[in-house]
Amino acid sequence: MQMPPSRQGQRGFTLIELMIVVAVVAILAAIAFPSYQEHVRKSRRAQAKADLIELTQQLERHHTVQNTYAGLTLPFSQSPRDGTSHYALSFDGTPDGSTFKLQAVPGGAQEKDTCGTLTLDQAGRKTPAASSVEGCW
Repeated sequence: MQMPPSRQGQRGFTLIELMIVVAVVAILAAIAFPSYQEHVRKSRRAQAKADLIELTQQLERHHTVQNTYAGLTLPFSQSPRDGTSHYALSFDGTPDGSTFKLQAVPGGAQEKDTCGTLTLDQAGRKTPAASSVEGCW
């Protein structure tokens, strides 16, 4: 009768080693995922800011020709223009057409953004809803 081969020559990972690797990967993912989410919110906010500036330029061109901000509707009302909306854009002008205020109101997952609603007016004043937060504009 033959003896079974010994296990000394076999190679592989133990269950403990695999559990340690899984734990390390889980810790790295737990650290990286919130940073990734914040980066996504920041890039969406940058798109909304670019859209507000573009709309302001269109309003200024209209004001140059018509000498008023009145009578103009926004060519698009969400940011980004195509796809899933992350900000709702709104235009608020005075009745005499001398001033305006553009707003980008966050929606969906973007509501967790610390900057909140972004505002831009005819004087170029850029204000976030949370004025104590730096880096919003």
